[in-house]
Amino acid sequence: MRGFCLEVSGKNACFTRPEMKVERVSYDVITPSAGRAIFEAILWKPAILWEIKKIEILAPIRWESVRRNELGKVASPSSSGLFIEDERQQRAGLFLRDVRYRLWAEFTFIPPEKRPKILRPLPEWLENEEDREVIAIDDNRKDEKEAKYAAMFERRAKKGQTFHQPYFGCREFPVDFRLVSEPNNAPYPAVPELTGERDYGWSLFDMDYSNPSDVQPMFYRPKSIDGIIDVEKYKKEVGIPEPIKYQLSQEGIK
Repeated sequence: MRGFCLEVSGKNACFTRPEMKVERVSYDVITPSAGRAIFEAILWKPAILWEIKKIEILAPIRWESVRRNELGKVASPSSSGLFIEDERQQRAGLFLRDVRYRLWAEFTFIPPEKRPKILRPLPEWLENEEDREVIAIDDNRKDEKEAKYAAMFERRAKKGQTFHQPYFGCREFPVDFRLVSEPNNAPYPAVPELTGERDYGWSLFDMDYSNPSDVQPMFYRPKSIDGIIDVEKYKKEVGIPEPIKYQLSQEGIK
């Protein structure tokens, strides 16, 4: 299992609380699933599973209230389209602003016999030829090793390469990221407002795909100590299993 650290930042973020229904209200801090998605945007392969281990909050938690236009329906390829003016809805949102984190994550190397089957063809939106080659690589070769994927991720992260633009909860909130090569030797100044212990209440951890016909959310209760959330600790407190047990479905489909 190989670990990496990314420093991520953005102008706005919205990690939507499901209990708020229609109006978008963000959690106070990034969720592990949103952090995992950032790593997967840089490198996703059936041979590895990402898991967030620690979150460092590098900026004060600030809020911004925004009222914006959204659509009440989703345009389906099988439909004849939709007229935006008929489906426009104005909704309020309470978003985070000027966010910055350090995300510590590790990936688990999955043996070939436990890997999910990829049913969909190569995504059409992969316009970059190198990205298409990375996705198309056969991952069932005998010479496969964890080090190959570690080197692949490190190379792509240093170059700023992604399969798609990573974002903070909503696609209109893009993420800027950089790989921190030696994070333990480059500590970030603590945020004075976050000194001591801070309880963020119940928060979404990830989705449980062990039963594909009944996907369930998993929640945990994180606390930060001087701005640092030990995700692994609070995950164990509520009994969340290892990622390979809940991210792979019974049919072997991701």
